Amino acid sequence: MAVENTILICAGGACISAGEESVKSVLEEELKKYALDSVVRVVETGCMGACNLGPIMVIYPEGVFYQKLKPQDAKEIVQEHLLKGRTVQRLLYKGPTGEIKPKAKEELPFFKRQVKVATRNLGVIDPVNIEEYIANDGYFALDKVLHKTPEEVIEEVKKSGLRGRGGAGFPTGLKWEFTRKSKSDEKYVICNADEGDPGAFMDRSVLEGDPHSVLEGMEIAGYAIGAHHGYIYVRAEYPLAIERLGIAISQAHEYGFLGDRIFGTDFSFDVELRIGAGAFVCGEETALIQSVEGKRGQPVQKPPFPAQKGVWSKPTVINNVETLANIPVIINKGAEWFASMGTEKSKGTKVFALAGKINNAGLVEVPMGTTLRELIFDIGGGIPNGKNFKAVQTGGPSGGCIPAKYLDTPVDYDSLMELGTIMGSGGMVVMDEDTCMVDVARFFLQFTADESCGKCTPCREGTRKMLEILDRIVEGNGEMEDIDRLETLAKTIKDTALCGLGQTAPNPVLSTLRYFRDEYEAHIKDKRCPAKSCKSLIAYTIDPNKCVGCTACARACPVNAINGEVKKVHEIDQDTCIKCGSCYEVCRFDAVEKVDAIDLVTN
Repeated sequence: MAVENTILICAGGACISAGEESVKSVLEEELKKYALDSVVRVVETGCMGACNLGPIMVIYPEGVFYQKLKPQDAKEIVQEHLLKGRTVQRLLYKGPTGEIKPKAKEELPFFKRQVKVATRNLGVIDPVNIEEYIANDGYFALDKVLHKTPEEVIEEVKKSGLRGRGGAGFPTGLKWEFTRKSKSDEKYVICNADEGDPGAFMDRSVLEGDPHSVLEGMEIAGYAIGAHHGYIYVRAEYPLAIERLGIAISQAHEYGFLGDRIFGTDFSFDVELRIGAGAFVCGEETALIQSVEGKRGQPVQKPPFPAQKGVWSKPTVINNVETLANIPVIINKGAEWFASMGTEKSKGTKVFALAGKINNAGLVEVPMGTTLRELIFDIGGGIPNGKNFKAVQTGGPSGGCIPAKYLDTPVDYDSLMELGTIMGSGGMVVMDEDTCMVDVARFFLQFTADESCGKCTPCREGTRKMLEILDRIVEGNGEMEDIDRLETLAKTIKDTALCGLGQTAPNPVLSTLRYFRDEYEAHIKDKRCPAKSCKSLIAYTIDPNKCVGCTACARACPVNAINGEVKKVHEIDQDTCIKCGSCYEVCRFDAVEKVDAIDLVTN
């Protein structure tokens, strides 16, 4: 029988963790129960992007988008939608105010503003079925380049204006050209899939949802530079990506897209997986090369650059996942098409991971030059619970925090650099009015200090000294001289650290000092945290005019610091309170308040 409906179920990491497998299991049971399994095709796809809405299901041909599914919802979908032709209204997407949005995925605000290039197949194809990749122009670009000279391929990539999406933004075609011109009997291609930024999941999603696009991009790079072997360096924390990459490599061999004499030509290429142990520093290309060779992942001095002396001391091209996923589309649609999007110096699209205090957290791909406001409010849906936007961290631990007054800044390499931050690999962490910017700087510096390989003194010792100062400030023990010390240390580390980790580690501190210096001064001078976030500077009290004696706060307190009888005003013992905030979170009457601790001492 002919297939009448196709059901796409998001099987990205977020949806799986939200219970996708249980939903799929019940769905298949119900389809079999009603003898629909022969006319309804169920496909597990990669990440659809709207991660906070998972598990997600899209039913075609109508394109109805169901979200936040539970196993029992699958029964209702089969009975109502598939058997009776009635849309299940309660499972449709609802906006922040509760209104039901258009039922088709493509019409939802989160999706309709996106332009998908690197993520073109995510949520569309079965990532473990090579034939679905082929049906979506897969491996056509590889066939095309094998009828061109390597120089013509490199020129096409150069004309596209594609810059490395791993963070540095170096022109991809130029990197390929340098490696092509290096004299050697062997050359290599490395895919850097060591995505380590907190809050970033762009590369993981592409590897899980469209692994063949990365393999094809690597092969095209190999042909262009004269390499016959490639490595995909992926962190061990990505088991699903590793599994699907392994399947894709086996399938590509089976179909003749990897191995000897591809498409009957003289070009041969093969790929190996290298599993990293999760060290953040291995995202730096020379440390990554050391790790691929089985050595400790530590950076080495440049020059020579990998294009001259890379893995096994041979010329090596290193591109990240997103960069390589763009390559087949550039070849198929042409450099001019890709360069028509974006800005003058930042061509094409960019994938971002929206995380933090935002309604629509997830994966988005937009043209370069899209403003922060469009990303955060038009696509991201704004800030939850009516809170005010305060800042956005771009570029992960190596980036900086951008305040509200720059929301209309176009997101491209140069504009972000002017604001004291970087594009990075595409992580965006959104912060609201309750976020302490001093504590944010401390969080990211703690991360980079922990991840320092320890090879160079500025990074190993300097970041620790900066962290000690920030610890003093958030605990209320800082001095005004500490601000000068932070700036001096930050600039010294930037100028003297060996690799990109150390050179960019001070960025979160420098950017918060630049835009939120008043918060540092409040912590030091007034012993107050303006966001009422730092534990050492706040206290919790109960407003006797609002407390109804429901006992919810007392039951939630883990240390029994709240005293009071049922239907009588409760009170917090400040000496016992550990400031965990449990009482604040459970109170339905807004009776529990955060106050400045210094006010309690004064009173």
